[in-house]
Amino acid sequence: MNPRLTLAWISTWQPRRCGIATFSADLTCAVQQADTAIAVRVAAIDGTHTVYPYGPEVHWRVYQGRPESFRRLANELSRADVDLVSLQHEFSLYGGWEGATWSDHIAPFLAALDRPLVSTLHTVLSNSSPSVLGAVRRLANRSQAVIVMTEFARQLLADTYRIDTAKVHVVKHGARAVKRSERRALKDRMGLGGRFVISTFGFLSQHKGIHVMIQAMRSVVSRQPNAMYLIIGVTHPDAVAQEGETYRDRLRDLVHRYGLQENVRFVNRFLTDREIAAYLLASDVYVTPYLDPDQVSSGTLASALSAGKAVVSTRYVHAAEALDDGRGILVDFDDPGQLAESVIELAESADHRRELEQRAYQYGRTTSWPLIGTKMAALYRAVTGCRAT
Repeated sequence: MNPRLTLAWISTWQPRRCGIATFSADLTCAVQQADTAIAVRVAAIDGTHTVYPYGPEVHWRVYQGRPESFRRLANELSRADVDLVSLQHEFSLYGGWEGATWSDHIAPFLAALDRPLVSTLHTVLSNSSPSVLGAVRRLANRSQAVIVMTEFARQLLADTYRIDTAKVHVVKHGARAVKRSERRALKDRMGLGGRFVISTFGFLSQHKGIHVMIQAMRSVVSRQPNAMYLIIGVTHPDAVAQEGETYRDRLRDLVHRYGLQENVRFVNRFLTDREIAAYLLASDVYVTPYLDPDQVSSGTLASALSAGKAVVSTRYVHAAEALDDGRGILVDFDDPGQLAESVIELAESADHRRELEQRAYQYGRTTSWPLIGTKMAALYRAVTGCRAT
């Protein structure tokens, strides 16, 4: 019987609609399944103007945009029955810009906390201001271990941020295992029979580059009139709060301007895991036309690879590593011509598409949540010295 280890998890949390909330739910479940003696208590990050109804696993709340709430949390954790703190770091959750200077809201938390800390960096910026460099160094120096999801991010922390790589661990973004099923039958059930299906899923926002793929669809349709591009998912809540549905409206205008109403479909719903898996399995090609080169993690890309999809993607950090060795096709940023050319090539070459699908599926087996959960559980125990028996 392994000794009990209590983990405090700082992150956004469901029902908040946020990629890190989904990631956290999946990873904590995987960790606890891998090591049943690990207990997880959540410190959930509420939005600036929104408070969420959480389940009993949430023991503390902190508030985005309020540095004093993070200091209070550190004091509470230091008094609690907690062996280790795991912090999921994304810049927008833990600070804000004041002109050109990054205001780091967790500095008081780091100073007050007296428990071991493991920090997972969901974004590592390559072009960093002195204030950002200082914030990341402060977090890394206070942490007993730092988790990143790509080798590129690990090397960037060493070269740009001057962080000791001995404490930096690369753990890939996990994904749910997807059982393959017959694509044609799924298409028929979804009303997509006879279509060459291209898809993108996840929260909609400007940096996802969906508008570039819609531009590419003009060329795709000229060669493949049966092509259908599915844009799956709701607009990111932060984008809705700032500008409403401006971006989605812009995308709809593009579709009408280019006469693509029969070749682009919006699935404007927050989907269940089962629904996402079904849409992925029905897809012939998955695209991530993202515009941010610094994106070091993408749960949607991990899911597509797990489902064994042929992927076309821009060269952001996660994609560049995950699609290396011929596991997918990489294109330049903001280039509809390259996107179209790559999708058309896969539509016209079933052999190449099947080859990419097989390589993706094999890679996806290495990123299943059970494997990632086992790695993280072992790391948490190593940090605390409370090793499994």
